[in-house]
Amino acid sequence: MPRFDITPYVDMSPAEVRQRIRSGEITFPTAGMCRGYAQANLVILPPEYAADFKEYAEKNPFPCPVLEIIEGTPETHDMGEGGNIVTDIPEYFIYRNGEFSEKVNDASAFWKEGYVGFLIGCSFSFEEALMKAGIEIRHIATGRNVPMYKTNIQTVKAGPFEGPMVCSMRPMTPENARLAYDITVKFPNVHGAPVHMGDPSVVGVADIMKPDYGEAVEIREGEIPVFWPCGVTPQAAIEAAKPPIVITHSPGHMFITDIPNAELNDYLQEKKQSK
Repeated sequence: MPRFDITPYVDMSPAEVRQRIRSGEITFPTAGMCRGYAQANLVILPPEYAADFKEYAEKNPFPCPVLEIIEGTPETHDMGEGGNIVTDIPEYFIYRNGEFSEKVNDASAFWKEGYVGFLIGCSFSFEEALMKAGIEIRHIATGRNVPMYKTNIQTVKAGPFEGPMVCSMRPMTPENARLAYDITVKFPNVHGAPVHMGDPSVVGVADIMKPDYGEAVEIREGEIPVFWPCGVTPQAAIEAAKPPIVITHSPGHMFITDIPNAELNDYLQEKKQSK
């Protein structure tokens, strides 16, 4: 049985779903909501950590592709006019001195003047393309949160930020895995191609049924695990950097943008060229 039902939200507009999240109606993972629209991970930092984190993201573009930097107020512009990064995500994690402290459904009380927010590309964006190609996405099909793992692949250090790449995993047949590679390599701003297919121990995952974040999903006979860089990677880097406070999304609970997946790469390329 599915753990939660996203059916009512599949064809809603991002603005409407954000409003329902803000009102407290939606408190569960967002995979599959607002069909066609890009979703984003979140990191909010005190100002003295922002420059180092920006450099960390630039050095690690596949796990940490930055979609928008939010300063001044928590309101978004590029990724959704009128959106708010402290109210429009179903669940947030609060870290204190690098350790998980609490989870909340509204992070407004934690935002302070000078804080900087980073919206980071999410693999939920390429899942739409995989499903269009006829590939089942197991966590969506079973109403679960995507399984995510800390791997032995190390990110490139910047300031106090360093640590393992976190990868999300989707089980597939080898044929579908090759097709998924060909599809997702064309999505560099939402993690790109898989970093590993097959034996999980090669990337340091000892027990595939015990993810570090999210929920385990069934791997059927004839299927292999396929690992993609994941936007939860900054949460592992936060544990190393130990800022006094950090606000992040709870894994699987995303900010839904107003930018269609099909237009995201072109939108970001145009934005880079206009700078």
